[in-house]
Amino acid sequence: MSDLSDIRREYTQGGLRRADLPSNPMDLFETWLAQAKDANLSDPTAMCVATVDKNGQPFQRIVLLKKFDDKGFVFFTNLESRKACHIETNNKVSLHFPWHPLDRQVSVLGEAEPLSMIEVAKYFMSRPKDSQIAAWVSKQSSKISARQALEGKFAEMKAKFAQGDVPLPKFWGGYLIRPQSIEFWQGGEHRLHDRFLYSKSPDSSWQIDRLAP
Repeated sequence: MSDLSDIRREYTQGGLRRADLPSNPMDLFETWLAQAKDANLSDPTAMCVATVDKNGQPFQRIVLLKKFDDKGFVFFTNLESRKACHIETNNKVSLHFPWHPLDRQVSVLGEAEPLSMIEVAKYFMSRPKDSQIAAWVSKQSSKISARQALEGKFAEMKAKFAQGDVPLPKFWGGYLIRPQSIEFWQGGEHRLHDRFLYSKSPDSSWQIDRLAP
């Protein structure tokens, strides 16, 4: 077994204090995301989405955040994918934004709900045409014999849709994750990290607690 115990570094990007916290966690998330974009981080909107299958087995994968507001966080996917099948039976999910170069993480616990067809269609039509075609090609999470089969199907569908618009597949959609809690983690020196947890109250206000590192 490889020994990785000596791999460590100090976190020196700065602290996070209660005085810095807005009452609405989405305001702080918007600030942090803007700073991640300004820092030219690779894929600043990438987030890990964790779901649980019917046997209680957790799964994780990286997807891209496409929209957020006070209601929550939005992403799009194949509705026949493994993640969508999990959400159908258990809509409780976790999101994680790993902004390592800024010594920051954001963790979200919430519930997924399907987006309306209007919302899905609006986003689908905004995608590049090749991305629209790719949505038709891949039966996400299913087993395939070889990459050539995927590339062949893509070429076939590209020829089919060479003229005109690419229609929205019935099996393609998206989800809004309504957060129940959002944790902001800022690395600190000597492992004295700053962690603040926003928890949604029954009246929809947010309670703020500092967590020990």
